[in-house]
Amino acid sequence: MASTDLREELTCSICLNIYRDPVTLSCGHNFCRDCIDRVLDSQRRFRTYSCPDCRRNFRQRPSWCRNVALRGIVQHFQPSPGRQGEVGVPCTYCLLHPVPAVMSCVLCEASLCAKHLEVHNKSPEHVFIHPTTSLKNRKCSAHKKILEYYCPQDEVCICVYCRVDGDHNGHQVQSLDEASEVKKKKLTQILETLTSKKKEAEKQIQDLHESLRKEVEKAEKIKGKVTALFIDLRRQLEILERGALSEISRREQQVSDVVLDLIQQLETKKNHLSRKMGQIEELCKTTDPIAVLQGPKYENIAHQGPEDEDLCDQKAKDLGQLDEGLIHKTIHKQVSELTSHVNPWLFFLDPVDLLLDVNTAASNLHVSEDLKTATMTCVDQKRSLCSARSNKNEVFSTQGFSSGQHYWEVDTSKWGNWRLGMSYRHENGLFGPSWTLWRNCNQCIAVHKSNTVHISDHLYCQRFGVYLNYEAGRLSFYQLDDPIRHLHTFTTTFTKPLHASFWLHSKDNAAWVKIKS
Repeated sequence: MASTDLREELTCSICLNIYRDPVTLSCGHNFCRDCIDRVLDSQRRFRTYSCPDCRRNFRQRPSWCRNVALRGIVQHFQPSPGRQGEVGVPCTYCLLHPVPAVMSCVLCEASLCAKHLEVHNKSPEHVFIHPTTSLKNRKCSAHKKILEYYCPQDEVCICVYCRVDGDHNGHQVQSLDEASEVKKKKLTQILETLTSKKKEAEKQIQDLHESLRKEVEKAEKIKGKVTALFIDLRRQLEILERGALSEISRREQQVSDVVLDLIQQLETKKNHLSRKMGQIEELCKTTDPIAVLQGPKYENIAHQGPEDEDLCDQKAKDLGQLDEGLIHKTIHKQVSELTSHVNPWLFFLDPVDLLLDVNTAASNLHVSEDLKTATMTCVDQKRSLCSARSNKNEVFSTQGFSSGQHYWEVDTSKWGNWRLGMSYRHENGLFGPSWTLWRNCNQCIAVHKSNTVHISDHLYCQRFGVYLNYEAGRLSFYQLDDPIRHLHTFTTTFTKPLHASFWLHSKDNAAWVKIKS
């Protein structure tokens, strides 16, 4: 216990730690140099100073002097910086050099190294535990006895006197080991619950990260499509602009040519009239009556040429002016047609995961294992005959659509002919009629029954998008090249479920189509 008292003597009353660079005031009390400086600095604003221990007042800031002797004791008592972390809980009785404790005595509130443990009292009241610095909480605060029991009713650890004569008399108590095991079981259950919740939270975090990644990828994909669309719109608007300006310039030149021709005719007529007027003026100035009377007859000149004047007036009227209203209507119509096929759903709808129905595939079509690709083949697939099977190089999708908006993309072969479209599926399993986009020798046409719309003579794109709005009765085809272009839209009223249809034909079996996932 003497070592404990010595430790208290070496403790600064301000920071409650062992002295660091100890100094002494004139009243004789010791403090850490930094600690007393901070206290005196804080007292400066009150213009009065006092010792933190004895409260002695000083008129002026007291000076201190280093306590060399105390500093030497502290240096021997404290572990060196290099060993401080290695010691852990030091032995209470090893003062000069810190030695790690191997056990702590709850009764003595002391930690002991192996040497001091050998000579320590081994009586039963001396309870030994693993080395610790918190020994006071091992004793009852009321009776200063070792805690031996646990009261579940009050949820506190108690000593034997608390159990017999204290507030816990008559309570059902448990030994510390028994109560500890009970609590450990509860903690284990709580830990399992928390572990499950943690795993659930981790999964949710993972799912959110995955959702975020997909949304970022989707946003980038949409950005690319929108950028390509507006690049194409700007290009087509520039074409419309050049066409409109060219037409205005052509009309301007046409007007200019007619006006300049009329001006030239009128200038010729004006010069002819000027010559006649000069001749008449000379004749009027002649004093010889015979010369005047025998001169040219000009009386009918003023009444000549009304047909020419009427013709010039008619040309001027027929010429008119640039028809701004007509130009405005033409440009508005062209721009409206250009923008009317801009389909925002094309960029926000996820492609439908279509699959090919092998039961509807013709015998000369090979369908891949993933049911995404159909290829022309010269090898008979030897499929059984059924009402739904096509014998015209055709195959249909397994999925049908009877409502909603849907979009999918298809890659096509560079060579050969193909048709992309949709068909009704009837109750007897047969398909038809169809709304299809055809490529035939690089020509592109849209066909429904006997109605044919020629779209292009040069179609070299290999990726296409198909958009269906069932309720609106619209089936649109897009060329997914750079830039994206609208090819054709069928408008009708759908009355039965629609299935995607694919038709192939080529002499060398080079034709194929592939549904993009």
